[in-house]
Amino acid sequence: MPPMRNIALRLRYDGTNYHGWQEQKNDITVAATVQNALSKICGHPVKVVGCGRTDAGVHALRYCASFRTDSTIPADRLPLALNAQLPPDIAAVAAVDADEDFNAILSCEKKEYTYKILNERLRDPFYANRAYFYPVPLDIKAMAEAAAHFVGTHDFKAVRSVGTETKTTVRTVYWYEVSQSGPLIELRVCADGFLYNMARAMTGTLIYVSEGKIAACDIPRLLEAKDRRLGGPTVPPCGLYLTRIWYGGPAGIMMGDP
Repeated sequence: MPPMRNIALRLRYDGTNYHGWQEQKNDITVAATVQNALSKICGHPVKVVGCGRTDAGVHALRYCASFRTDSTIPADRLPLALNAQLPPDIAAVAAVDADEDFNAILSCEKKEYTYKILNERLRDPFYANRAYFYPVPLDIKAMAEAAAHFVGTHDFKAVRSVGTETKTTVRTVYWYEVSQSGPLIELRVCADGFLYNMARAMTGTLIYVSEGKIAACDIPRLLEAKDRRLGGPTVPPCGLYLTRIWYGGPAGIMMGDP
């Protein structure tokens, strides 16, 4: 009997048609779809571990999942075989034989999410479900000034929704950049971990800053208060993308980040 292998798999997907990553009983999810396809090509039931629980409608330009198999299919052949079984809105990009103790979520060192806002007067159908259409002009300078206050190690309880329980709401944000190209605004935030709806609540809070409802210099006091009601709204999931993930070892090389 062939030995069990630990495979790291790089994926990308449009989350529009899925109820998030995490497998659920009565909803179509990315994890269940990938598992079903892997089970067919590996010849046995496969259980995947994802690098995080992206919500319904959230996308991933880079996503990592790990699974164990006794299949002898070479890792570099797995993506092609898997894509033949997957729907068009999910793609396997790469696979590698990972270290024995590798786990897609526990081995993750940091993640970057990018939120996209289509900021123009008239909507663009080609951005439907892929960016948040916001027709009121946004103050990029004020948003960037406020975003800088999120950088560092803080208690982010004020920008998370009630959901999955965690041991601590303290996280470290390494950078938070706001940029604009034409009508498309991108908010790019990297942290060692994210609380439930944290990235979307931070975006909503920056929009409130642009609207003058919160001053940029108020962000530290907002975080210290740990009161979700003081921040901006949780913006829709359609504009959120998981854009980068960092690992050590073979999986890190596969993901393309040092």
